[in-house]
Amino acid sequence: MLSPKRVKFRKMFKGRTKGLATRGAEISFGHYGLQALEPGWITNRQIEAARVALTRHIKRGGKVWIRIFPDKPITKKPAETRMGKGKGSPEGWVAVVKPGRVLFELEGVSRDIAEKAMALAAAKISVRSKFVAREEAPTNAG
Repeated sequence: MLSPKRVKFRKMFKGRTKGLATRGAEISFGHYGLQALEPGWITNRQIEAARVALTRHIKRGGKVWIRIFPDKPITKKPAETRMGKGKGSPEGWVAVVKPGRVLFELEGVSRDIAEKAMALAAAKISVRSKFVAREEAPTNAG
């Protein structure tokens, strides 16, 4: 599971998910990518599940890049706890995603295998996303 080695502060504000992604919005490493269409949080468990689905479908043939990292701690209060008494303890980690952000990249497989693999990965994450390809992507590599 992905999580930071160390952080400056244990707890973080919730924040607002408005605006479009300016950085990380283009395919930089692979030929194919999965791009977010709406804002949201993606947990470290969802990222891992999507990575496993991708690598299983391509049968460890191509190369996969994970372009997001869960660096925001999410707190949760225990069940059946009264209001007040401060903020809850950190429970997990999420990556903040804005529309346009490339989540995963892939290369070394054909386009139809890449599309199916990205569809499987998209089913594991909590934001709507679409398959994107680089302009100079090869039509049938592999």
